[in-house]
Amino acid sequence: MYHNILVPISFDAERDISGPLKLAEVLATPDAQVTLLHVVEHIPNYAISYMPPEYLTEARKALQTELDSLAEKLPNAKGVVIEGHSGRTILDWAEEHKPDLIIMASHRPGMQDLLLGSTANHVVRHAACAVHVVR
Repeated sequence: MYHNILVPISFDAERDISGPLKLAEVLATPDAQVTLLHVVEHIPNYAISYMPPEYLTEARKALQTELDSLAEKLPNAKGVVIEGHSGRTILDWAEEHKPDLIIMASHRPGMQDLLLGSTANHVVRHAACAVHVVR
């Protein structure tokens, strides 16, 4: 049983987030803190100039609303939206907040990632805590 669980959430179409959420519920102690973390990748400066000024603010609000909705289904869960490179940012967040378990979804691998997705692979190799990958 785990007391502090991090569940990185990707809203990509090929990701099924139900597995990691169910697993977090099963593996959590009754008083466990569960954090659903979504990392917004940086948008290059040249691309931002083609977007309406309120786009980033509105997109962030929508993501936070979706995470909050997912978090309501788990006891002691909260949603967090941060910006950065997904693999590094997940590890940075984990280093700061010290989860004892990270539960990640991984897509079906292609030739470029052979066994795991690149983000899951990076987190598995470098995390200081247990990592459970759900496919």
